[in-house]
Amino acid sequence: RKPNSSAPHHYVPIIMLASKLITRIARTQIPPLHPLIRSRTMTTTRIGTTDPRMSKIVIHNNIVYISGQTDGTTSDIKQQTANVLEKVDDLLAQANTDKSKLLTASIWLKDISRDFKDMNDVWNGWVDPDNKPVRATVEANMAREQLLIEVQVTAATE
Repeated sequence: RKPNSSAPHHYVPIIMLASKLITRIARTQIPPLHPLIRSRTMTTTRIGTTDPRMSKIVIHNNIVYISGQTDGTTSDIKQQTANVLEKVDDLLAQANTDKSKLLTASIWLKDISRDFKDMNDVWNGWVDPDNKPVRATVEANMAREQLLIEVQVTAATE
């Protein structure tokens, strides 16, 4: 061991081995990514951004995300559901897609034991029977007293 060496003599073989390993790894050829992965560009588009809290629609890599839709114009769950689903259709159209390309649906009901069946009656008449999304429905407190339902979906654009 040299007097000015900072590493003890028993570390020298380990340091030499690590150096050789690093050199070997650096010379290794790493295969290029698949051409489809390498050429894909990630993009994000936001639509309906006047609300200071959120966008109405976000499109990221051909997936459309819409904000939760509600309707407080009626106290009837069937009519609120129909009105909300009409809003969903409108937002999907703004994003150049439709309910046949739905991927997910999240539904919040104010009173699930009272409203689940009637909401489902409207939902089943609306959803594309050949392209049903995955779905979750839960009971939740709503932001305003008159709201009975909120729906949020994601959809593909292609």
